[in-house]
Amino acid sequence: MIRTLASAAALLLAAGAAPVAMAHPAESPAAASTAPGFATSDATDPYIWLEEVEGERAMDWVKAHNQTSLGTLQGDPRYEALHQQALDIVQARDRIPSPGFTHDGHVDNFWQDATHVRGIWRRTTLDSYRTDAPQWETILDVDALSAAEGANWVYKGVTCLPPEERYCLLSLSNGGKDAVTIREFDSVTKTFVEGGISLPESKGGAAWIDKDTILISRDFGEGSLTDSGYPRTVRLLKRGQTVDQAVEVFAGQKTDVSVSGYTLRDADGVVQAVLLNRGINFYESETWRLNADGTTTQLELPLKGNINALVAGQMVVTTDQDWTAPSGQAFKTGDVIAWNLQAWLADPKTPAQLVIRPGEREAIEGINATRNTLVVALYENVRGSVYVYRPNPAGEWARTRLDLPQNVTVGVGSASEQDDKIFVTVAGYLNPSSLYLADASTGAVALTKSLPAKFDATGMRVDQFEARSADGTMIPYFVVHKDAMAMDGSNPTLLYGYGGFQSSLLPGYSPTVGKLWLERGGVYVIANTRGGGEFGPKWHQAAQQENRQRAHEDFQAVAQDLIARNITSQPHLGIMGGSQGGLFMGAMLTQRPDLINAAVIQVPLFDMLRFHKLLAGASWIGEYGNPDIPEQRAWIEAYSPYQRLAAGQPYPEVFIHTSTKDDRVHPGHARKAAARLEELGYPVLFYENTDGGHAAGANLRETARRIALEYTYLTRRLMDEPAQQ
Repeated sequence: MIRTLASAAALLLAAGAAPVAMAHPAESPAAASTAPGFATSDATDPYIWLEEVEGERAMDWVKAHNQTSLGTLQGDPRYEALHQQALDIVQARDRIPSPGFTHDGHVDNFWQDATHVRGIWRRTTLDSYRTDAPQWETILDVDALSAAEGANWVYKGVTCLPPEERYCLLSLSNGGKDAVTIREFDSVTKTFVEGGISLPESKGGAAWIDKDTILISRDFGEGSLTDSGYPRTVRLLKRGQTVDQAVEVFAGQKTDVSVSGYTLRDADGVVQAVLLNRGINFYESETWRLNADGTTTQLELPLKGNINALVAGQMVVTTDQDWTAPSGQAFKTGDVIAWNLQAWLADPKTPAQLVIRPGEREAIEGINATRNTLVVALYENVRGSVYVYRPNPAGEWARTRLDLPQNVTVGVGSASEQDDKIFVTVAGYLNPSSLYLADASTGAVALTKSLPAKFDATGMRVDQFEARSADGTMIPYFVVHKDAMAMDGSNPTLLYGYGGFQSSLLPGYSPTVGKLWLERGGVYVIANTRGGGEFGPKWHQAAQQENRQRAHEDFQAVAQDLIARNITSQPHLGIMGGSQGGLFMGAMLTQRPDLINAAVIQVPLFDMLRFHKLLAGASWIGEYGNPDIPEQRAWIEAYSPYQRLAAGQPYPEVFIHTSTKDDRVHPGHARKAAARLEELGYPVLFYENTDGGHAAGANLRETARRIALEYTYLTRRLMDEPAQQ
């Protein structure tokens, strides 16, 4: 299997459940007065010019708004202290270095701090890593590379060729975009390979077959991209060839999301199959095998599913749909199944073994393979455990549980291909992250590193409640707060949500939330709405397409429940979310503005009638539907925040931010939302980072500034008395 060392951007996420009853959400106050016809076509959208990302008029608008918003928030007397706290946290050197096993048993890490703002790729031995002061060897200094080349490089990961892992494909982004330049790097000489593989900037990827052969999926010119802006073809590139000379081995349809190629390798790094993935939509894909003679064969796998691992000759697959295998076996949504790979390739009717069938309130949140075992993070009611599965000669799988802390988030990290060692992370809202080294073959677990407390959690607690959504479904959520919290509705409360793409919000330790919010008396709430993956694929699918509004109602139900419990009240309740979560915030703003007094809307989707025409938007039709199909347009238009913004509503002043370099969610969404709000007479704070990509932070200093701006805004809206706002 190919190991990829990538920069990890930590997301604070969460979950919950307990007794509650909640009234039906009321009809949206904004529903009756939405202006008909606004921005329902290009001709009726007065702000479509803001979609011209680098356009002179658009950038003048951005600069003017940045000046106003930064003047307001950075001029607040509390900003500097919040900014310094955020900077100290993100640049701290006492973080746990995220480890990645190399094939020979060394440990790699990508590291950023105040000295290495862009970061360094470095390596040490496992024994050294386990000490308090590992002796790191720097392989690549991205700050030095950027300075030497006069470039704004952001590290996007590296893929090294097994088993030696000397030659690597290094991905570098200009300013944080998803599009990357790929260059061959020698990790022994620590230099780029002279005359080596070099691929120009594009979305897409590259995968090693052998030292002189790679699979590439790139922008090859006119007609080579899908409607989503991703590669439509996979080509075979031999060393010494130019990109134009690469031979096409597979092509998808223009309406697909993307196609890509990869190799399935055993623990010794030997290729067992060269595979091609055709992403029909965001959730359905075909897997094809590239045969030795250059022909391709489609493999009989569920359209909604993933190949997770190859362990001891067994190919492990997760299915996200009810599916009948060619053998006639019936499997259920969420099942994990396995075949003997070579037997199955020879005969697709080879029976599969059922490895795991999660229960109704269970979900699989991570799978990895050591040399001989499958290691799985299995959650029950959003609380994690790690199990080890081992195939026996008959193909059946035995299960044991690792002895780790309970009622926390667990994550399976990098696994060794030389033996059965694997790193496991453990964290909670008030529990600093810790890293364990487990031996999956024996069950032995050793605490390897633990993060020092980054905020004072004395007298704090975590509660898990449930809110009743509009259709009666109970929605779990977590509340992090001080024990002494008064139940009088006065607590400044930040409600976070995402609610899409089967992405679960799991309990995690966030030093910035703790230091900049909880320590100062704030309450932090995380809603585990449908659309996420907290209870497996069905929890997600319950809020897809025509059922998207269910997720919005779930989030609203949590807000109502917080108010009903007197944890907070409208003057002190704010919301936060990014990307799909930014759409979530827009839906709350336009449907239930009476519940909130602040909204941090991060790199959002907002104009859902045009989302599929902007950058990667078409790839999300599988989640939301297609606005070009009348029936689907109707359900999308019913909640699209941009079109629903209306005069005379109790909208609070919102804080919207995005990035010019975001080539995933178009910055036009955020810009147009701010412009429309201003046109309707509402105050709005808008900030656009001119670097940073979809993560909205090209380097640590910009990340600290963004965080400080957010918490300055939330302080003003939720902690100050209404008369001061």
